[in-house]
Amino acid sequence: MALKDVDLTLQAGEVLALLGDNGAGKSTLIKLLTGVYGLSSGEMCFDGRPVRLGSPQEARTLGIETVYQDLALIPELSIARNFFLGRELTKRTGPFHFLDSQTMDGQTTHALNAIGIHIRNPNEPVHSLSGGERQSIAIGRAVHFGSRVLILDEPTSALSVGETRKVLGYIRAAKAKRLGVVFITHNIQHVFEVADRITILHRGENLAEFSTPSVTPDDVAHMIMGQGIPHHLLPDPPHNRS
Repeated sequence: MALKDVDLTLQAGEVLALLGDNGAGKSTLIKLLTGVYGLSSGEMCFDGRPVRLGSPQEARTLGIETVYQDLALIPELSIARNFFLGRELTKRTGPFHFLDSQTMDGQTTHALNAIGIHIRNPNEPVHSLSGGERQSIAIGRAVHFGSRVLILDEPTSALSVGETRKVLGYIRAAKAKRLGVVFITHNIQHVFEVADRITILHRGENLAEFSTPSVTPDDVAHMIMGQGIPHHLLPDPPHNRS
């Protein structure tokens, strides 16, 4: 889906819900924000300065971390190895470098505990975890390494009620750490539990943006389904003057 004139802002310590029906352009926008795609026009600014992201690694260097629906975890590896995937710590013995498993285990446990995620054993393989536990590891990793922005793509899909409560709690923890959070979901109720603002995309364009308290779930559903902005949310027309 090509995007046209999309305007998106995010502040530190804010949760922005990005909503839209299938094909609205959410996935394309994520890939632009994370350097998977380059901009063909327009401008992206970070801390008020224009940036052009050439790769996901450049986005991570800025402090932008993304948790996709597939979580990007390797089930056969341990929690700690997944936590440091691509960022492995090493120690040197003579001319050789070895994984510093002890340090990674300790830092993984400490970092997850800091946002309320308690693991039994950092050496436990990820395939032994429930769906919610895997989601928590992916989010915990992103919160730890994403010093500025956290993008969550459908983080509560296919989770139990209890696991969903925990994930929403992790979003609040990220907000408390002053991360800016982009929360993509089809669950409108979850939006009203954690989001400060709502941006709705329709066919690759901005349809509307509202503060969460200023709209209702029915209003949001109405717009997501492509029925336009409800009349009571439109600005009042100027009064005719005689």
